[in-house]
Amino acid sequence: MKRETRRAYKDLAYYSSLGISVALAIFIGLGIGVWLDRKFDTSPWFTLIFLVFGIIAGFRNIALVIKRARKL
Repeated sequence: MKRETRRAYKDLAYYSSLGISVALAIFIGLGIGVWLDRKFDTSPWFTLIFLVFGIIAGFRNIALVIKRARKL
């Protein structure tokens, strides 16, 4: 395999993982919020708060990937 092709596959895998990490961060935040709301009967407050935390974590992941890509 040519060097350029290997590099392209490596970049594709790296950026594909970005979508997974963003979705995972959001769903983890959502899951924690739903669990806390059920435990303390405070619906929808913990769900909303932890959903926002998950979204922030997802954007943080995007920023980290962009920062790493600029160093390359």
